[in-house]
Amino acid sequence: MNPINTLIVSFVKLLPKSVVHIFAKRYIAGEKLDDAVRVVKELNAKGIVATIDVLGEAVSNKKESERAKIECLEVLDAIKKNNLNANLSLKPTQLGLVIDKEFCFNQVIEILEKAKGYNNFVRIDMEDSSTTDDIIELYQKLKAKYNNVGVVVQSYLRRTLADVSTPQMNGTNYRLCKGIYVEPEEIAFKNRQEVRDNFLEVLDHMLDHGNYVGIATHDDYLVNKSYQVIKNKNLSKDKFEFQMLYGVKERLRDKINSDGYKIRIYVPFGEHWYKYSIRRLQENPNMAWHITKSIFSFN
Repeated sequence: MNPINTLIVSFVKLLPKSVVHIFAKRYIAGEKLDDAVRVVKELNAKGIVATIDVLGEAVSNKKESERAKIECLEVLDAIKKNNLNANLSLKPTQLGLVIDKEFCFNQVIEILEKAKGYNNFVRIDMEDSSTTDDIIELYQKLKAKYNNVGVVVQSYLRRTLADVSTPQMNGTNYRLCKGIYVEPEEIAFKNRQEVRDNFLEVLDHMLDHGNYVGIATHDDYLVNKSYQVIKNKNLSKDKFEFQMLYGVKERLRDKINSDGYKIRIYVPFGEHWYKYSIRRLQENPNMAWHITKSIFSFN
C-alpha cells in the first residue's frame, strides 16, 4: 500500500465504529445469522453458492472458543433448515488454536461431525503467518479422518508452493487466494506481479496433482489467466470453482457466473465485524478514500 493509502486507512481507523459501519457494511451480511441466511438465499436465487463465516478470531479463553463453536454449529443447522447451497468457513484461532491445539482439534471435530451428518463441507481458513504451521498441521490431522474438510493457502507467502507440494497435501480441497495480512518481505512477496505469478504457479501445481481448487480472486488478470489454464488443461467443472468476497466486484462475480462457471461468495456475519472490515479497507483503499471524502463533504 502506498503512503497516501496508508494514511487514509489510518484516518479511517480513528473514526467511531458507528461511522465506519455505515460504509463497511457492504462487506458483511449483518450481525445476525438471519442476515447471512437472507444474503445466501439472494445469492442462491442467482445461481451463486456461498460459504458462511462467523466473524471473530484469536479468542482469549476456552469459553469464548466454545461459544464460537456453538455459532458454527448453528450455521450448519441454518444451512440445512433453509436448504441453502452453502458451506461453512471457520478460523482456527477463533476455535482455540493458540490456546490449546488439541482443544481446537476437538472443537473442529465436533463441527465436522455435524457437517458430515448434513452432507456438508467445512473450510479451514488461513490466518497470519504466525499460525501457518499449526493450521496446516491441524488440517492434515483432520484430513486423515474426514473427507469433508478443506483449507486455504495464500500466494503472497513465499512458502506456499512448497507447502502444497508435500505428498500429505495431495487430494486437498483448496481455496487459493492472494492473502491480506501484513507480513515481512523475508516471507512474503511484496510486488503485485510476483504475487500473481506465484498464484498461477501454485494453481498449476494444484490442478496437476489431483486437487480441487477454489480460485479465490477479485483480480481480472488472474481470472482471465485462470480461464486460460482451465481451457489449456481441458478441465471439467468438477475440478474447480471461483470464489469471491461478499460486496467486492459484483460485476466480475456476475460475469463469471454468466460464463457458466461455479462461483462461491464468502459471506461473513457477526458482532465482530470491525477487524474484518478494516482488513477489507486495507485491501481496497479506494473505499477508505470514499469514506474520507464523505466525512468532509458538505454537499
